[in-house]
Amino acid sequence: LFPPESAHYLTINLLKFLFFKNRNSDNPILNQHFLGLDFSNPLGLAAGFDKNAEVINPIFNLGFGFVEVGTITPLPQKGNSKPRIFRLKEDQAIINHLGFNNKGVEYVKKKLLKININFFSKGIVGVNIGKNSDTKNTIEDYCLGFESLASLVHYIVINISSPNTPGLRNLQSRENIEPLIKSLHKARHNNELLISKPILIKISPDIDDEQARDIALSSLALGIDGIIVSNTTIERDLSLKSSFKHKIGGLSGKPLYKKSNNLLKKMYVLTNGQIPLIGVGGISNGIDCYNKIKSGASLVQLYTSLVYEGPNLINKIKNELLNCLITDGYKNINEVIGRDT
Repeated sequence: LFPPESAHYLTINLLKFLFFKNRNSDNPILNQHFLGLDFSNPLGLAAGFDKNAEVINPIFNLGFGFVEVGTITPLPQKGNSKPRIFRLKEDQAIINHLGFNNKGVEYVKKKLLKININFFSKGIVGVNIGKNSDTKNTIEDYCLGFESLASLVHYIVINISSPNTPGLRNLQSRENIEPLIKSLHKARHNNELLISKPILIKISPDIDDEQARDIALSSLALGIDGIIVSNTTIERDLSLKSSFKHKIGGLSGKPLYKKSNNLLKKMYVLTNGQIPLIGVGGISNGIDCYNKIKSGASLVQLYTSLVYEGPNLINKIKNELLNCLITDGYKNINEVIGRDT
């Protein structure tokens, strides 16, 4: 078995040269209208896999309805020292301590210009942006990422919750989130190409009730278009079996499922269902996916389960989700959102 980071590098390069037969169209029950965009199905690939926007169309051929690239910082950066990814096989989990390793805004811009989302892309493309770890001006970094890349994708995500960049999670506090979002809204308002671009924030599963309430209130007050719930966790469940469980970094995969679902329900209630949510964390089958949607998610994302199950997982999840919806008598996925809250 290859070390995790080498395996990832090989997978990306393999995807560049693989030719898939065109994917089948999705059952209309799975179609979803969200943020003014039409998704053929609610299943997306979370940020972290295609960091530099190198394999967007091959990923769509696997059956995803949307793909989120990144996290991308203004300048290229190497990230934290290796080894920085650990497979917790017994737990179906991964710990990563990458630290926004990516090739920077200019590289990604070239890649996105090539695929031209309006003509060639087979689905919805989002971009996830962050700040450089040694930046002197955080807000400037996010505005630069937004202004450089937002016109080339369908939506943009402000990553303020990765545990692997020191101080980043402080941006979730009310006094920090407000000036950041106001600056981004100003940048959006001042550019014709950006005016209709949805801005989402991605939050941490480790926030407490007070922080969740603050984020919900700020999001409603500031007109944030959507919230991604959630990023990886630094907390470690006592039931983890792997010898890697004490490694530094963010934990993703099955152990995150319950925790992220609880926060998802909470955010749905706190925002009165008025802000669209994307549910991420621990999805490994169609029932998990169905439960996320019933917990308040309009769309869902996965990544870690793909590492363990392989690409056939995507169509398997879609078929299982479809069966859940049909069995329960729903005509569209929209009817299920927030049912469990």
